[in-house]
Amino acid sequence: MEPNVRFWITERQSFIQRFVQWTELLDPTNLVISIEKIEKSRQLLLTNEDAFIHDLEDRRVQEAWKRSLSTVHPDNSKLIPVPFRPAALLPFTAPMVSFYTYTTAFNIVNGNASYNRRPHESLLLGTGVIASSSFFGLLPHLLQMRLNNMLLKKALPIIILTHISAMNVVAARSLEPIRGIEVMDKEGNVMGYSRKAGTKAVKDTATSRIVLFGTSAFIPEVFSHFFIRTQFFRQYPWSLWTFKLSCTVLVMGLMVPVSFSMYPQIERIQCNKLEKEIQSATEETELFYNRGV
Repeated sequence: MEPNVRFWITERQSFIQRFVQWTELLDPTNLVISIEKIEKSRQLLLTNEDAFIHDLEDRRVQEAWKRSLSTVHPDNSKLIPVPFRPAALLPFTAPMVSFYTYTTAFNIVNGNASYNRRPHESLLLGTGVIASSSFFGLLPHLLQMRLNNMLLKKALPIIILTHISAMNVVAARSLEPIRGIEVMDKEGNVMGYSRKAGTKAVKDTATSRIVLFGTSAFIPEVFSHFFIRTQFFRQYPWSLWTFKLSCTVLVMGLMVPVSFSMYPQIERIQCNKLEKEIQSATEETELFYNRGV
């Protein structure tokens, strides 16, 4: 079985444990690990399958898990391209440079990869999602010019950003609920392809994006509301932009691991909630699937 899948199935982590785990996996140094080191770590995990859970106190094994979980896709055991590894999300999105282009590509690359998907399908789907997200992303600026209500002017961009972030996930990964994704037993044996599991995977990931970008946009606005009432702002009005940017980066730095930890990467689903053909193929009461990031 793929080591990353085995880890997430065996380690029944709470939200707090997943949060601590993600703070390690989001370490920017995971973006510069050499392929040679990753391969050595994977070899260590593959040759110690039976004992790996008991060896988590071993520093060498801990480092091997960190490298494997942060760089290798659990569905196909392939290396995730450096710009799209989980640790790259904050550095790429915090400056908001090509925001929708990057998030669309991130959602596609880190989605479930167990179903058949041709390269041109991903390209066409991604192009459409980027174009539509960018269009809707301009709406707050167009509407703000027609609004006189200050509260609406402040709230509208947050509301629209939150909805677009969620819809970006739904659109970028729209093939998963249509074609279905692999569901497996606790030994990693594939029981079939489930559209219901695909729908739940996309829904849960979209929810985590709402929490990530909604909170990251809302909190800086609240802090800025109080900041502009201070004596410091009256003396240095140009400091608002710096304050808001710093606040946004700090909040996102916290919310990325929080949002990634909301749901396990390898999720459980009761067999009776899946398609009948999958239910008839196994006697297990619960199966597993890769939710993606």
